[in-house]
Amino acid sequence: MSGETAKPALDGRGIPVGYAFKPEYEITPRDTREMMTSDPKKLLLVDVRTSPEWDLAHIPGAIHIPLDEIESRADEVQPLPGQTVAVICHHGVRSLKASLALRQLGVPGAMSVAGGIELWSVAADPSVPRYERQGGRCWLVK
Repeated sequence: MSGETAKPALDGRGIPVGYAFKPEYEITPRDTREMMTSDPKKLLLVDVRTSPEWDLAHIPGAIHIPLDEIESRADEVQPLPGQTVAVICHHGVRSLKASLALRQLGVPGAMSVAGGIELWSVAADPSVPRYERQGGRCWLVK
């Protein structure tokens, strides 16, 4: 399957217009990318998507821990002192759950990347392909 999915209208921060951004729990894709490029030691990126999603598209430098493994593998999330932990998924729902779980498991300040890798592809790095997911299947979109 392939198709074209409309890109959302973005505000000055690179967030979809009208998105209910939660700064105490979320970080924008643009801010995440800026932290990664300015000093890779500032940010630890954790990708909680499924393996088929990861195989289709991922951000270099991220560590892959699927959401259903986050509690059993939380010890793999070892931020350096002062390092921000940012969690990403496809649209931001699973990453918000994972970041809250990580906070409860002793990773203070874990943040969800708002809008997930979909918004990352639109607002921060268009070289990362966009995709759709349904029923365990994933396919690239334009």
